[in-house]
Amino acid sequence: MAKLLALFLLLLTLASMVSSEVTHEGVLQEKLIKKIQKSRYGPGSLRSSQCPGECTRRCAETQYHKPCMFFCQKCCRKCLCVPPGYYGNKQVCSCYNNWKTKRGGPKCP
Repeated sequence: MAKLLALFLLLLTLASMVSSEVTHEGVLQEKLIKKIQKSRYGPGSLRSSQCPGECTRRCAETQYHKPCMFFCQKCCRKCLCVPPGYYGNKQVCSCYNNWKTKRGGPKCP
C-alpha cells in the first residue's frame, strides 16, 4: 500500500511539473508575440513611404474615407506608425494615441 501511495505521489509531481512547463512556454510565446507586434506597429516601425498603404488598410471600413486618409497620413508621417485593425488599438502607438486636436479630441483615426 505504501509503494502504491509513493507511486501515486510521484506521478502527481511529474504531472504538475509538465503542466508548469507548458504554462511557462505559453507565457513565453505570448511575450514573443507581443514583442513582434510592438516592433511591427510601435512608434517608428514604418517609413513615411509606407504610410499610404497602412492608412488605406486602417481607413478601409469607414464611411468617412477621405478625412480618415488625410488625418491618418498626417499622423503616420509624424509618428511613423499606424495601429493594427480598422478602429481602436491606438495604445500600440503612443504618439498616434496622444496627439489631440485643439478641442482635446483625438487627432488620429
